[in-house]
Amino acid sequence: MSNPLPRLRMNLDFMPSPVPDRPGLLIRDPFQYSEITLIIPPVLVQVLEYFDGERTGNDLRAALFHITGDLQVGELQEHLTENLRNAGFLEDEVFAEMRMERERAFAASEVRHPAHAGAAYADEPEALRETMQRYLNGEPAVADGLLGIAAPHVSPEGGWQSYRAAYSGLRKEDYAERTFVILGTSHYGNPERFGMTRKTWTTPWGDAQPAAALIDELQNKAPNAVLMEDYCIAIEHSIEFQVVFLQYLFGPNIRVLPILCGAYGRSIYEGGMPEDDDNVKAFLGALGEMGAREGRNLFWVLGVDMAHMGRRYGDSFTAQANISEMAEVAARDQSRIERINAGDAKGYWDLVQDRQDDLKWCGSSPFYTFLKAMPNARGTLANYEQWNIDPQSVVSFAGMRFQD
Repeated sequence: MSNPLPRLRMNLDFMPSPVPDRPGLLIRDPFQYSEITLIIPPVLVQVLEYFDGERTGNDLRAALFHITGDLQVGELQEHLTENLRNAGFLEDEVFAEMRMERERAFAASEVRHPAHAGAAYADEPEALRETMQRYLNGEPAVADGLLGIAAPHVSPEGGWQSYRAAYSGLRKEDYAERTFVILGTSHYGNPERFGMTRKTWTTPWGDAQPAAALIDELQNKAPNAVLMEDYCIAIEHSIEFQVVFLQYLFGPNIRVLPILCGAYGRSIYEGGMPEDDDNVKAFLGALGEMGAREGRNLFWVLGVDMAHMGRRYGDSFTAQANISEMAEVAARDQSRIERINAGDAKGYWDLVQDRQDDLKWCGSSPFYTFLKAMPNARGTLANYEQWNIDPQSVVSFAGMRFQD
């Protein structure tokens, strides 16, 4: 009897192939342990379930014979298995080595290198500057007296109007000397935990400096809540995109306090409030004390998207921006935004918990973290959008501004 096949990693991205002449299932590694992207042909997608750690090579061979009717399926079986293995998509020694090497390299580095330059935005300074000028063009009203903003973390090319609504009018002379507290969604991090780093944050424009004393303060006051040098920081875009916009406005040497907010999943699925978790309570308390003490020395930036609807996100319907089901989503989004703008943390979280957040707001925990840390903040909605991230799926997001 042959040995069990290794298990297919479940923390990969799976989505329909966007390549018209190569249909099938696209698989990629959001953790960037592997840089390989595979497209599995439709006929082979169904046999991926055989990589479950229990079924064997003989089971896979029998399934392939049933599908193809060809007794000579050994080469096809080997090709599929080797492609998955070499890509680091199986839970085996190849992936273990990839993971160990990638995490070791991040831990040893003194800088956090840009993970999305050259893909989500230009990796050459002048080209990036031209793009940012296009995003933030015009002469908007001066944004006086703000304590913070909420901007998307969706691709800037897809969400530039909401980025502009959030960032426009922020003058260098008013805000450049502040420490930017960036609350980003942790898409891949541990729930009820906060990822942080002391590394310099590098982009094509230069190095943003970490607010070391404030980082140490949060770690010391809530040590069990903070994951210091969290590897998720190496690949997360929710903070990186905000750093790029901030550097464009205020210069490369800004001072940042980046915080990845893990999902408050226990509260959403089991009830109660996020701070019922002792670690979350300690961190929210420490962040609130810092906010009250530092006042206008800080400027809060939330890197947040809202609803994620449609086939890509597990829904049974095809989502189209602003019509049909998405019109109802817009109304529910607006209800949450109203509670955020009113500073009503409890009312906002009640809406998130409703139907166990079937809107799938990936920004729910950064918003709640901000509301608890800065209870006197009151917001204004500057722009709301829905965007088809693919033909069957929609993400919603907004540009928002906060005062006290």
